[in-house]
Amino acid sequence: MTDYTKAYFPQVVDSSMLSDFRVCPYKFFLTYMMHWKPQFESVHLVAGGAFAKGVECARRAFYEQGADQVEAEAAGLAGLITEYGDFECPIDSPKSLTRLCGALEFYFSQYPLKRDVCVPITMPDGRRGIEFAFREELEVNHPQTGNPIIYSGRSDATVDFAGGIYNIDEKTTTQLGAKWANQWDLRSQFTSYCWAGRRMKVPIQGTIIRGVSILKTKFATEQALTTRQGWELDRWEEMLYRDLERMLKMYHRMMDSNLPPRMVLDGACVRMGNAWDRNFEPACNDFGGCPFREVCRAKNPEGLLESSFAQRVWDPLQHKELTMEEWEQGWEVRSNYEQTS
Repeated sequence: MTDYTKAYFPQVVDSSMLSDFRVCPYKFFLTYMMHWKPQFESVHLVAGGAFAKGVECARRAFYEQGADQVEAEAAGLAGLITEYGDFECPIDSPKSLTRLCGALEFYFSQYPLKRDVCVPITMPDGRRGIEFAFREELEVNHPQTGNPIIYSGRSDATVDFAGGIYNIDEKTTTQLGAKWANQWDLRSQFTSYCWAGRRMKVPIQGTIIRGVSILKTKFATEQALTTRQGWELDRWEEMLYRDLERMLKMYHRMMDSNLPPRMVLDGACVRMGNAWDRNFEPACNDFGGCPFREVCRAKNPEGLLESSFAQRVWDPLQHKELTMEEWEQGWEVRSNYEQTS
């Protein structure tokens, strides 16, 4: 049985967590507090991560290690292959390892390192602006540790472009066009980059999104630019704090239930999860459907979770998934519930 006393509130939040919470708080609870993930990895996540690693390795080789274009691209391919690992691509997906390698070669034919107008800057701490990562303490304390909750993020590069400073974010996709290009102007992820840059004294004006379309017979690319004004950063920050307030309200509602051990079987309904609001709107079916759709339909979700999902922990700071054992070893304090039990 799942140990519901280990439903720790995240010490670090990022744009993915924030997005999932806004879509459906119950999805946030299952994904980031109980750490349930689909048993099989998404080809889109694997491919996107491998492609990003390939571009990063190539940039580091070229800008930091002094490699030429050919050597840098070779380093990028090696990084992509390592990151993709032994993942078995679904037969109907164009995002196989072979096609991804072709896409990386295509990318650098369109944006060659030696002629790229977007050149990574030198950050205030002396690092080159490749993999712009940040972790900013917020003015909200964690309900169990008492430490400030951290907001973290990471973009692919921070560059000088047309006399301004921008972030670059590479996106793999299957379709480009006007709809693709117009989806970024209100994207919270890109607002957070500018917000973090302001706090770090790096005046980031916006983000350049480079889309690479990977199909079975061809590649294509498109570039979009989205900017942010100071008032937009203020508005985003205000919404961030309101969302955290909602998260904490649901967390305390869950923990304040005087029904130890935090789980009551009423027709096998998990009382703990009921503290988190559900969406019950079109989001349940958008983009192929929420992975927890059948969980919400089940009177007894516990058995379905344990048979159809696996527990893996997303670590925003390391930007990778951990096993439950690795995550528990890194958790240095116990929850207030455990301390007072």
